[in-house]
Amino acid sequence: LDWWHADRYCEQHFAQLLFEPQHSEQDSFSKLLQSHHITGSVWLKERDGVLHKPKRRRGHSVPVLVFRDKTDTKYVKVLSDFPALPAVTACAHLQWDTRTQEIATIFSYAVPAFINEFQLRGFMDEEGFVRFALIVHGHHSPYLPVFRADGQWHHFCVTWQQENGTWAIYADGKRRASASGLCAAGPAAPQAIYGQGTFIIGQDQDSLGGTFRAKESFSGNITDLHIWQKVLSTEQIEKVRSCWVPEQDLVFGWSSNALELESSVQTVTTQLLCPGYCCGYLLGMACPWETWPCYASCLQTLPFICQYRKDAYWQLKRAQLESSHSLVSHVNTLAARSVVPDSIFTSGVQDMNLSVALGALDALATVLREGEMSTLEPSDLLEVLQLLKQVSDVEVQEGDDLEMLEQLGQYYMEVTELILEEQNTGTWSSVSQVVRGPMAVVELCDRMVSLLVPLLTAERTRIRVQHRNIGLRRVTMKNLWFGYGALQRCLSGSAVSQHVAASDGGYKYVSTAVGTAVISSTLLCNYQEISTSVRYRLQHRAQVPGRGCAPPTSSTLSGPDAGGMWSTAGCSVVTSLQDSTACFCNHTTNFAILLQVYELQMTAKEEFTLQTLTFIGCGVSFCALIVTFILFLVVRVPKSERTAVHKNLIFALATGEALLMLSELAKSNQVLCFMVTAFLHFFFMAAFSWMLVEGLLLWSKVVAVNMSEDRRMKFYYVTGWGLPVLIVGVTLATSFNKYVAANHCWLNMQTNVIWAFVGPVLFILAVNTFVLLRVVTVTVSSARRRSKMLTPNSSLESQIGAQIWATAKPVLVLLPVLGLTWVCGVLVHLSIIWAYVFIVLNSLQGLYIFLVYAIYNSEVRNAIQRMKDKKKA
Repeated sequence: LDWWHADRYCEQHFAQLLFEPQHSEQDSFSKLLQSHHITGSVWLKERDGVLHKPKRRRGHSVPVLVFRDKTDTKYVKVLSDFPALPAVTACAHLQWDTRTQEIATIFSYAVPAFINEFQLRGFMDEEGFVRFALIVHGHHSPYLPVFRADGQWHHFCVTWQQENGTWAIYADGKRRASASGLCAAGPAAPQAIYGQGTFIIGQDQDSLGGTFRAKESFSGNITDLHIWQKVLSTEQIEKVRSCWVPEQDLVFGWSSNALELESSVQTVTTQLLCPGYCCGYLLGMACPWETWPCYASCLQTLPFICQYRKDAYWQLKRAQLESSHSLVSHVNTLAARSVVPDSIFTSGVQDMNLSVALGALDALATVLREGEMSTLEPSDLLEVLQLLKQVSDVEVQEGDDLEMLEQLGQYYMEVTELILEEQNTGTWSSVSQVVRGPMAVVELCDRMVSLLVPLLTAERTRIRVQHRNIGLRRVTMKNLWFGYGALQRCLSGSAVSQHVAASDGGYKYVSTAVGTAVISSTLLCNYQEISTSVRYRLQHRAQVPGRGCAPPTSSTLSGPDAGGMWSTAGCSVVTSLQDSTACFCNHTTNFAILLQVYELQMTAKEEFTLQTLTFIGCGVSFCALIVTFILFLVVRVPKSERTAVHKNLIFALATGEALLMLSELAKSNQVLCFMVTAFLHFFFMAAFSWMLVEGLLLWSKVVAVNMSEDRRMKFYYVTGWGLPVLIVGVTLATSFNKYVAANHCWLNMQTNVIWAFVGPVLFILAVNTFVLLRVVTVTVSSARRRSKMLTPNSSLESQIGAQIWATAKPVLVLLPVLGLTWVCGVLVHLSIIWAYVFIVLNSLQGLYIFLVYAIYNSEVRNAIQRMKDKKKA
């Protein structure tokens, strides 16, 4: 495909065009091409373009000369002094009138010594091709086909040089004809084209500057004529076609001020879409690594490769496998054709016209509006977004029905509103690695608005398209408004714990709440987007003063669907009231007011230190727990409730930590990652359940005894193993498709699934905290009574010391088995110090248990001593 269609194909499939490789990646890049059997050139995407908006065809507004019919009066004279031309290149854009097959003169250049000094003529043959012939010094080349007479704009260039009389004709970037010997007849060598002549567009000069004949005149439209006093290379001609005009040796550049128009010749302004120059890997000598990167015309057709981020790819595969395809079948049945493809991966490039796009959105809006599907599946949401991308890429043609165009805008807004309904919040979260939040819809709507430009006229200067929470208005700007209810829930939910790179190379965790509607503002000048300052005020939907005026900035990994992160760069608060905030930004983009923002910034070194501490601590803890468990089995500690509970807690905690250390290895395998997540959930839930049992056992021993030992143990086993089975089972049954996080093997924190772990843990910690406080109270009270009975005359200092030890001992002994060190996790967002404390205390929990309940446990030590005595005996 050409670069535009290749880039569009990848974007519509939630991927990106393959990035240009670094020099160090030369070998792996070559192997990649070989594995895909690519032996020629290939399209690439520039790395420095990742942070910018998707590349668009560069618009080029130019004055067009309109020669409506063949007459002997219409002409345009070029007001330029021509030097002698030993070589010449003339290029222009042309629309050929298909109503006549007579010969037409595109331009003629005459000098007093020779009327037919330099001329380009053409006609349409019976097969529908336009044939060109070049005349130099009165010598005529043959008429040769150059492009099809289809009424479309075509770019052409003609070249000639004095040496060997070599000439060539190019059309739409390709050489269509070439030869040598034009004006080489006779004993003398060819002469240069004489200077100081008269250049006429649209007529053949039978005398210098006049005597025109209607049957040889030009009929059609012509624009963007440029003339050089040299032969341009193929690469330079491609640049001219891409609207990049080489200035060197330019004799005449297209300008209405340098033209003298006959009164009946009309001029209009049109918008030419320039193909541009795109990055490509051209194999062989055309593009050695030393001159990297290389560029080619974007309209060349080359192979290409789409690349996915791994987590996005697996999320797409999961959505595809779990899809019921109900939305696809409903829409395609209603439209009586295949509007939405069955597969996100295999759908081809679909160039829609206005009619097809309108029919597709009409069917989709009808299905979504009737509410046959209360909640969209992940695959449904992705297929809707895929269709919206295709529609936003529609190119409106001249003569298209403007009423259909306006209706298309209405359907587009309705579909975007329906997929942003509150019940789809979880679906957005489940595709968070593919589409970075519903801000992708804002970007798509912004692209859609650009299609509505033809609706603006001198009589109609404002457009309003509204559907409930989403609408757009345009006067001289594109203004979009997204209601609070449409985006706030998804945006706030997805931004609570964003993890982004900070400016110093570290990481930043940002918590935000979108407290207003989201607006988008774009200023266009000659169809090109320009940036300008914006002042705006937004009403709060929560009665909290605004903390920041924030446009979302694209993430480097999000590509064309980036929902992005919120950034306050370039924006400042003007006034902040209880119900609204006014802001000033030095650029146009999407805006909202963020409420209750807090940040925890981590450097790369701190992140690495925490990861290292976690792995080392878990490894030490796992080994310590295994040794403790073996000791309890081998040394024959007397059986008791406490020993049984300790064994079960140690087994659950050791298994959980072993799975945690191995979980990174399972990320690449979707099924294995799911199983690891389920077992991690179960064993860590079991560990906390046995911590709860430790608390209940302590309560029964110290505070109240109201149940026999046998009945208590049955209750403890049901609590320790039965409760985790119940919690994990219910979670899998209700949230099977949303269970696993997108980028690691743990519960999905973007949905409510994480509360299947956090909720019970918080409850257990609350119960055990209460138990510990009660035990400390009883212990201190008992120690005070014992102190008065045994040492009634002891000093005040010794009594205070005894009280302190009576308080500290149960706390130090019970903290690891009651799990109260996990309370530090609530404080992590306040400071990096708490993160270190949390990691150290909990990763070394197993070592702590080993020291307190094995090394310094009198029962274990006595059992070991008995084994020694027995061995001696």
